[in-house]
Amino acid sequence: MMDDQALLRYSRQIMLPEVDIEGQERLQSAHAVIIGAGGLGSPAALYLAAAGVGRITIADADHVELSNLQRQIAHQHASIGLNKAHSAQASMQALNPHCHVIALDQHVAGEPLERLVASADVVLDCTDRFSSRYAVNAASQKAGVPLVSGAAIRFSGQLAVFDPRDVTCPCYACLYPPDDSGDEALSCAESGVMAPLVGLIGCFQAVEAFKLLSGAGSAHQGLSTFDGLSGQWRHFQVPRDPACPVCAKRH
Repeated sequence: MMDDQALLRYSRQIMLPEVDIEGQERLQSAHAVIIGAGGLGSPAALYLAAAGVGRITIADADHVELSNLQRQIAHQHASIGLNKAHSAQASMQALNPHCHVIALDQHVAGEPLERLVASADVVLDCTDRFSSRYAVNAASQKAGVPLVSGAAIRFSGQLAVFDPRDVTCPCYACLYPPDDSGDEALSCAESGVMAPLVGLIGCFQAVEAFKLLSGAGSAHQGLSTFDGLSGQWRHFQVPRDPACPVCAKRH
């Protein structure tokens, strides 16, 4: 049961018929896992904490650098040199001390990643490496936990939700089949990125996670891309690949 302070804190959400007290209580009892506390993970983590998600685990092995502060809004100038997961944890708990935040200051992979994802109600992939994206996707598919995926580079962003509970829904590997390209994803350090763009995509990831956890609305379908220079969204229907090496074995 929520006390008077919680009812006041979340009143603007509770008054939404699609959320109501039941939806807010579902948020409070939920566990969200965020992989990556950088440009995408920062706004996603702050908004999910503010919205009242009861438990959030955020994982990142990197440390805050001066060049991160242009876009990674969970970190302050005083955070330079600190681990990003711990820095984000401090910002989230300053925003909402009632949110239980667990910071993992390591690269989570293999069985630990699978166990972490299996403990969650939703996982947000806020990484920028193909190897990490494939690993998180595989763990999501194995555990049957919905995955909210985001990416941003230069002036371009993309958003997708991969829900293994839906037999028609593709996974990340259906969209980007693994090949021999290694880990050659474009990085912000090499290609640059517009600061508000990562905020926009990270916020949309928070929106999708909020809906999945609260039961409000319906999950995003297909792949959406955003062109920051023109301000235009494009939406693509993405079918599930029946020969996908990751999700075909689940159906």
